[in-house]
Amino acid sequence: MNDTSTDISKQLSWRKILVPVLIGVIAAGGLLWWNLQKVTFIKATNETEITFQWVGSDEGELPDTSNAEEFRLAENGEWAKTTPTELLASYQWSAGAIWAILAALLMVALRDLGYMYRIRILTDKAFSWRKSFDIIMLWEFASALTPSVVGGSGVAIFVLNREGLNLGRSTATIFVTALLDELFYIICVPLVIFFIGTSNLFPKEALFEVVSPGTLKTLFYVGYGFILLLTTTILLGIFFFPQGTKRFLVGVFSWRLLRRWKGRVEKLGDEIILSSDFFRGKSLVFWLKSFGATIVSWTARFLTLNFILLAFVSGFDHIEVVGRQLVMWVILLISVTPGSSGIAELLMPAFFTYLPWEDPLLAPVLLVIVAILWRLLTYFPYLFVGAAVLPSWLRRTRKRVRTVN
Repeated sequence: MNDTSTDISKQLSWRKILVPVLIGVIAAGGLLWWNLQKVTFIKATNETEITFQWVGSDEGELPDTSNAEEFRLAENGEWAKTTPTELLASYQWSAGAIWAILAALLMVALRDLGYMYRIRILTDKAFSWRKSFDIIMLWEFASALTPSVVGGSGVAIFVLNREGLNLGRSTATIFVTALLDELFYIICVPLVIFFIGTSNLFPKEALFEVVSPGTLKTLFYVGYGFILLLTTTILLGIFFFPQGTKRFLVGVFSWRLLRRWKGRVEKLGDEIILSSDFFRGKSLVFWLKSFGATIVSWTARFLTLNFILLAFVSGFDHIEVVGRQLVMWVILLISVTPGSSGIAELLMPAFFTYLPWEDPLLAPVLLVIVAILWRLLTYFPYLFVGAAVLPSWLRRTRKRVRTVN
């Protein structure tokens, strides 16, 4: 195995897989354990229960069912003590819940098929479906092992190049896929706001008593504005002014306050020029197919959580759930943990407590279970599938000498 293969194997090693797995398990497991231990008081339903009496005295005051100090043992009391563990033991899975989980699995498959089809279109079908599967799995694998702010694009370029695509075209292809993803996000946000407004996009309470709703809104709008500005600049650069766009960006980032990012911007300018050379003359059908595949993949990505939630709660606005995921995506984008591990497991329950849960006492536990299922379907599989694909892929591509121009 050559030095490059050895290096990539070290970057995507089993040891590195353990880090995000442990972070995610500790975050989700800790949150689940904490919620399961909560004691709450509910209305007694039968004579055999040990009962309690509420000792509050203020007229019109409502009992705090989570505060044990407000209750005392009493014969023929109106209240019984329980925990989410006991409530969860009696939870009944419905046939509809099973169908919802199966639909979530279908969304995962559609997401990957969309990505595979897109990579085939963008490379003029240089790769078979099997090779496209390997490429997408390794790309997702690399993304799962790196912080979201970094991403797995560097490994993806290496993968395409090793599959036979020359380095320039590999770079341009990965660059354009990222551009299509950002374009989907830019279009999706105003569509969601048109249907549900902005008041229901954000949690009403502070996240973990740290991030206020106002701060969250500011973070979202600043992030969206940055993505909009950057994507617009890149689109103009690819299709109209590639050389001029690079000169403009380098000029702006030559200012003293921005000079530390000048090297990255020069690289971005080079990628814009490369992408323009390869994609500027493509037909409208080519772009419709590419963006159509992007729409399928990202819609399936978001609807995965919708269907998982549908297994536990009904009667919610699906567009609103997608809207909240759009807000979450901006926060996860700046996560410093591998694949947002730990952050995603903690963040998701905080965003969806508002849903009309049938049993509010059990809702916090069910939300953690939803978060675990969500990550089990959309994150952890890529760690293990990617690790399984990598050795055989390295062997298969070791002796490749032909390149696709």
